[in-house]
Amino acid sequence: MTATPKAERSSIEVRHCHGLAEFEACLELERTVWGSTDADVVPSSIFVVVEEIGGQVLGAFDHDDGGKIVGFTLAMPGIHGQQRYLHSHMTAVLPGYQNRGVGRRLKLLQREDALAREIHLVEWTFDPLELRNAHFNLERLGAIVRRYLPNVYGITSSPLHGGLPTDRFMAEWWLNTDRVVAKVRKQSRDIAAPGSQQRAADTMLRIDVPRNIADIRARDRDEAARIQGALRAEFQRRFKEGFAVTGIEFSEQSGTYLLEPYAT
Repeated sequence: MTATPKAERSSIEVRHCHGLAEFEACLELERTVWGSTDADVVPSSIFVVVEEIGGQVLGAFDHDDGGKIVGFTLAMPGIHGQQRYLHSHMTAVLPGYQNRGVGRRLKLLQREDALAREIHLVEWTFDPLELRNAHFNLERLGAIVRRYLPNVYGITSSPLHGGLPTDRFMAEWWLNTDRVVAKVRKQSRDIAAPGSQQRAADTMLRIDVPRNIADIRARDRDEAARIQGALRAEFQRRFKEGFAVTGIEFSEQSGTYLLEPYAT
C-alpha cells in the first residue's frame, strides 16, 4: 500500500479564513515565505477588505501542529468587460510544506468556491523564470498565458526576486474547460487549451529558459537580467502574433515553454 503524503491526510484542513487573528497569521506567513520588508508586505487590513468585497482568503491549517496556518491564497474580485473573475494575488506555502500538495489543495478549493458563485475565470501573475511554478500552473492546473507584464510590481525587497525587474506572466485559469477539468482530475495533459489548436509540430513554438536560472540570478545578476530581457522581447513578440503558452517540458539543461496559435 502506498503511504499517503502528510499534506493529503485529514490533519491538513483547507478552508476559508475568517477574522483578524487568521489574517494576521497569513501576514506572518507572507513575511516568512518572501522575506520582504514592510514596504512590500500586503497588510492584514487588505485581507479584511478582500473578504468583505467578495474575494477569497483561503488557508491551509495543520491540526497535527495545533492548527497552525501553513499556506494561504488571497484573491480579489474583478471584471473584464462583462467577464467576472478573481485575481489571485498571492499563494504562499511554508517551506516545510512545499511540494506536498498544499498549494494544489488551496487552488482546488479556490476553483470550487469560484464555480459555486458562477465565476469561471481566475487569473494570477507568476515569474517566467520560476520554472517549478510554471509547471504547476500550466501542467497541473491547466492555466494558459497570453500576456507578459514587464516589471509589474517594480523592484522589490524580496530576496526571492534577486533585485531583478518583476516581469510576470498573466495566467488565465478557465475553470470549466475540458483542459482544466482533465488537469485537476490528473488525466491527459494533451487536451488543447480553449481557443488553441491541438499541439502539433508544425504549429508549436518553443522558448527555452535555463534550468539553473536561480544559480545565475544569485551569482551574476547582469547575466540574469540579460536572459530576462531576451525572454521578455521574445514572449511579447509571440503574444502579439497570436500565440499562447499552454505547457512546459524539461530537459537536463532547460525548461521549454510550449506556445500554440490562439484564436481569440
